[in-house]
Amino acid sequence: MKKTFTLAALSLAVLSANSYAQESSTPAYDNWIGLFGTKYNVDVERPLPNGNYEEGEGFGMEAGFRFTQSWAARLEYTALELDYLDFNGSDRDDSGHMIGADAMWFMPDDWWYLFAGVKHQNMNDTTTLGNIGIGKHWDISEKVKLITEVAAYEDFGEDYNDYSFKLGLAVTIGNNDTSRPATPRDSDNDGVVDGRDQCPNTPAGVTVDARGCEVKSMDSDNDGVMDSKDQCPNTAAGVEVDARGCEVKMKDSDNDGVADQNDKCADTPAGNEVNSDGCTVFDEEEVSITLRVLFDSESSVVKQPNDPEIREFANFMKQYPETTATIEGHTSAPGTESYNMQLSQARADAFRDVLVNRYDIDESRLSTVGYGETQLLDEGNDAEAHRVNRRISVTVSGTAKVPEKR
Repeated sequence: MKKTFTLAALSLAVLSANSYAQESSTPAYDNWIGLFGTKYNVDVERPLPNGNYEEGEGFGMEAGFRFTQSWAARLEYTALELDYLDFNGSDRDDSGHMIGADAMWFMPDDWWYLFAGVKHQNMNDTTTLGNIGIGKHWDISEKVKLITEVAAYEDFGEDYNDYSFKLGLAVTIGNNDTSRPATPRDSDNDGVVDGRDQCPNTPAGVTVDARGCEVKSMDSDNDGVMDSKDQCPNTAAGVEVDARGCEVKMKDSDNDGVADQNDKCADTPAGNEVNSDGCTVFDEEEVSITLRVLFDSESSVVKQPNDPEIREFANFMKQYPETTATIEGHTSAPGTESYNMQLSQARADAFRDVLVNRYDIDESRLSTVGYGETQLLDEGNDAEAHRVNRRISVTVSGTAKVPEKR
């Protein structure tokens, strides 16, 4: 049976149990001497030059010294006889001894104790072991105690774990006056010892119950902080308070009138109207954009596809993705009616291709129509009239959300 035994961690647990410690200069007894028998179980993986250990028994004696109610030390000697199985399959035994020392920590009223120490074991081979365990001294009479213990051992450097069980008798020496037991510590002087005080640091003069907690007292302003601790009495009803009973000032980082803890829209722009969640209130407004692009005579080529006005138009359509547009193609008056109709349609289609291929506008949002020379902007028959009539035009309208202002 192989178990992991972390001696350092368990020793730390013994030495850090200060929450129950009773530090007193008058322990129930000063010292003791004892005789005991032990049952010793050896790790089956522990090597032996000519076989493997199994288990064994021993008897020994110990001497203990109490320093305070909580702390003690002892010296221990144990004569051991361990069984082992040699490599020929024969049962044999090995006699030797174990000697060592332990530090001991007693619980309040000596309910039980923990111990940890070092042992030197001299058997067929010699080894040094760290040990840790738990035990109790049971009262048989005023001077005589029954010793019961269980301990675990770890071989330094080899990671072999042994276990033992002890039963013995101890005779106490020194103070046995049970009429003056050790006085437990009561740090806050509320009449409840620290080991049982569930509410430490109770203010002086406060009435407490058996747990050391303040008995229900007056909370005059009903803010959840008792009057004895309330540094801000008469707080208004419903106001959030801190542990001192004083109003907690709500932080409003964006100054929108809604406290951060309730603000679902942080960093609202200054001056915007907000709702109860701290989010901007919007109005809907109609917005639109109109674009006109001119063409050379008898041409359907868009000469400047990167023109800022075309780019602005494309950005508008991206900003309002629900909108659609009809691109209207037009020509000037010279030329036959059928020719001009075809040319106007080609101009509208060419501009649609610019929006689709260069500006990634979805083609399904765009439609085209050619009007030929039927919708002249200028009825004149000069070069300027012909220039302004060779065009496409498109208008897009949409609904925009505009923040309300305070």
